[in-house]
Amino acid sequence: MNTLIKNARVVDPARNLDGQADVLVAEGKVAAVGSGLLGRPEARGAETVDAAGLWLLPGLVDAHVHLREPGNEGKETIASGTRAAAAGGVTSLVAMPNTNPPIDNQALVELVKAKARLEGVVNVFPAGCITKGRLGEEMAEIGELIAAGAVALTDDGSPVMNAELMRRALEYAGMFGVPCVQHCEDLNLSSEGVMNEGFTATRLGLRGVPKAAESVMVARDLILAEATGAPLHLAHLSSARSVELVRQAKRRGVRVTCETAPHYFTLTDEWLGLRAYDTRGKMNPPLGGEQDRLALIEGLHDGTIDCIATDHAPHSGLDKNVEFNLAAFGVVGLETSLSLTLDRLVRPGYLTLGQAVERLSGSPARVFGLKGKGGLKEGDDADLVLVDPEEEWSVDPERFESKGRNTPFAGMKLKGRVKRTMVGGRWVFPFV
Repeated sequence: MNTLIKNARVVDPARNLDGQADVLVAEGKVAAVGSGLLGRPEARGAETVDAAGLWLLPGLVDAHVHLREPGNEGKETIASGTRAAAAGGVTSLVAMPNTNPPIDNQALVELVKAKARLEGVVNVFPAGCITKGRLGEEMAEIGELIAAGAVALTDDGSPVMNAELMRRALEYAGMFGVPCVQHCEDLNLSSEGVMNEGFTATRLGLRGVPKAAESVMVARDLILAEATGAPLHLAHLSSARSVELVRQAKRRGVRVTCETAPHYFTLTDEWLGLRAYDTRGKMNPPLGGEQDRLALIEGLHDGTIDCIATDHAPHSGLDKNVEFNLAAFGVVGLETSLSLTLDRLVRPGYLTLGQAVERLSGSPARVFGLKGKGGLKEGDDADLVLVDPEEEWSVDPERFESKGRNTPFAGMKLKGRVKRTMVGGRWVFPFV
C-alpha cells in the first residue's frame, strides 16, 4: 500500500529541507515531498498518516553494529538486533564481522545477507574482515568479500597492528572504492588496561589505558591513507588528540572519515568514577575526560567527525555481572542513539537538527556507498522515521528489543522518541 504522511516537520539536510511538508511513498520509494500531493495518482487509495507535531527524518544509518550472528546468538541475533534498530529509528546498519567464525569469506557474507532477508526488519550491510580469522597475520580475500556484498573491511574489535599489512589492505580495498575501517588501538600501549588512564583509574585501583593508545594508531593510519590515496574510516573515536589529527588530515586532503558514539559525547571517566565499578560503563576505547567529550562535540559540529554510530555491542549478564577487570567491553546503543543525540546535542544547541540528521543518516550512507539511503529525495528508498520531539521517557533496558541490557543510560530521562519507523515503504515499528 502507498502511504501519504501529512503535516510533519520534514528534515533532509541533503536537500536543505527543514519545514512542514507532506511525503508521498509509492512502491517502496519516496515519490514526492511537498504540498498538494493528494492530487497525484500515487495518492489514490493510499494510507494517510497525520504526523502533526512530529518530525519526519531519513531513516538512521548506523555505521557500526555488532549483531553477533553467526556464533554468539545468545548475545544477539540478526532478528533481535534489527528489531532493536527499528525501535531506535535505524533503517540501515553496517554489521561488524567479529562473529564466530569471523566473516572473512564470501560464504559468510552471503549467510548474513540471507539471514537478514529472512529474519531482519531493517537493511543489513555486512562488513568483511581485513585479515583471515581476524588474526592480523594474512590478508583476507578482499576482492571476494566485496564481490559478495561487503561494504567495508575491518577487523573491528581488534586493530590491524601490522603497518605493512594495513597498507596493502588499503591499496587493495581502495581499488574497489571500499573503505577499510580501523579499530584504533595500539595494543602495546593499551596492554591490560580497563578504563581511561588518569586520576579516576588510580583512585579505583584499575589499570588505565592512555589516550595515546588510540591517537598513535590514528596517526599511523592517516599517514598510510595519505600515502596510498585510499579511503580510510576510523571507528569510535574517543579522544581530543584523535579529533585534531583527523581535522589536520582532512585539511591536507586525506581521504579519511570517522565516527564517534553517543556514550563518548555524553559520559566521561569521572561519571564512571561516581558509578564505581559499574561494568555497564566499560567499553573499548574507554570513556575519556571532559576535554575529550567537548572535543568530540566540536568535531561533530565542524564536520571533522562524519558519523554518529552506536558501536552496539550486546553482552549477556554473565559477561558483565563480574569484577570490572574481568567484564567484557561494550555497551548497547541502537535504541537510545537518536534520543541521546537530540537530547544532549540538539536541545542544548551544540548541533542543529539538520547537522544531527546528517551525522546520523546522510553522511554514513555516503561513507559506505549505500545508494538510496540516508535521504528523502524522489526515488530514494522509503526508509524514514517519525519522531515525537517532546515525548519524555526513561531508559528501561528490560523493555529493549535487543537481547543486550548492558547500557550505561539505564534510568536516564530523555526527551525525543521514535514513534514509527518505515523501511522500503513498509512500517516496521511499532511491531504488530
